[in-house]
Amino acid sequence: MALQVSQDEFMCAVCLDLLKDPVTIQCGHSYCKSCITGCWDQMRVYSCPQCRQTFSPRPALARNTMLAEVVEKLKKTKLSADCDVGDVQCDICTGRKYKAVKSCLMCLESYCQTHFERHEEFHSRKPHKLTEATGRLQEMICQKHEKLLEVFCRTDQKCICMLCTIIEHKNHDIVPVADQRTEKQKQLKETQRTLQQRIQQREKDLPQLKEAVESHKRSAQTAVEDSETIFTELIHSIERRRTELIRLIRDQEKTAVSRAKGRLERLEQEINDLRRRDAELEQLSHTQDHIQFLQSFQSLSAPPESTDVNDDLFSSLVSFDALRESVHQLRDKLEDFCKEELKKISDRGKVLQIHLLSETSPSSAHIMENIILEMS
Repeated sequence: MALQVSQDEFMCAVCLDLLKDPVTIQCGHSYCKSCITGCWDQMRVYSCPQCRQTFSPRPALARNTMLAEVVEKLKKTKLSADCDVGDVQCDICTGRKYKAVKSCLMCLESYCQTHFERHEEFHSRKPHKLTEATGRLQEMICQKHEKLLEVFCRTDQKCICMLCTIIEHKNHDIVPVADQRTEKQKQLKETQRTLQQRIQQREKDLPQLKEAVESHKRSAQTAVEDSETIFTELIHSIERRRTELIRLIRDQEKTAVSRAKGRLERLEQEINDLRRRDAELEQLSHTQDHIQFLQSFQSLSAPPESTDVNDDLFSSLVSFDALRESVHQLRDKLEDFCKEELKKISDRGKVLQIHLLSETSPSSAHIMENIILEMS
């Protein structure tokens, strides 16, 4: 069966802390070596601070090794009396601090269980005002008069001490802090009810908003996919129209050039024939034989057959400037149409954004609306 021990059994009766470098004197009591040495240095009679047994001559002090080992192990176990992070520390403990269990509003100090018992023994005739251990002792004291804050000034809405009531807060509406707490406690309950109602409403709104967000994301993704499909189809349609237009131009070019090619060959042949006839007439003009001149002139004077070049042929060979202008106009109209439609889509998105902002911040929605109006 394990032996249960308390750390109080290993505390020095002088410093009220765990034994440090423990020594045991002849009566059997143990102390920190520095504590008992300090006591005896101030005494003419060497006695035990606990049982008052006297010794002569002054005893020699030897370290209690076994007790030192036990104390060291006790330190390592970190018994529950140790002060954890966030606990109020005892103001009296030296060295290692223990957790405070009470605070005195008159002494303005916090005490561990051991020092609290000593405090109660010392003030047993006139008990002090105590509270649960708190690290806010200074906040409970009037900074001006260093008195306990006991009443509440409703006029200035602050806690004050009794001296304040007859000086700075004279003729003010003063009530005990307990009465003011009761009144504020009712307001606190009402505030809590209001907050709980808001929490319940927001808890209902939260899944709806989450679903709206998810729906919005799905809608946005669908819009992106549809837009990609539509623009791809539009690009393909424009590509087809481009191909058709190029084919139309090339067909018109081929037909017109083909028609003009035969005429070109006949015109070139006619020019050659006319030049040859002109050369023959030039040669005839220089002959000396009158009979030959007259006989040859009759056949050479008849003009050769003429090639017909009508206006329809030239009209089919005009430039494509008008068509190019039409294509430019088509491009401009298409761009204007796209800009106008995209602006409508953008404006609808901005209106949606204003609607969402108005639910969270009306002022932001108003500012955004003004910006859109200025852009329009």
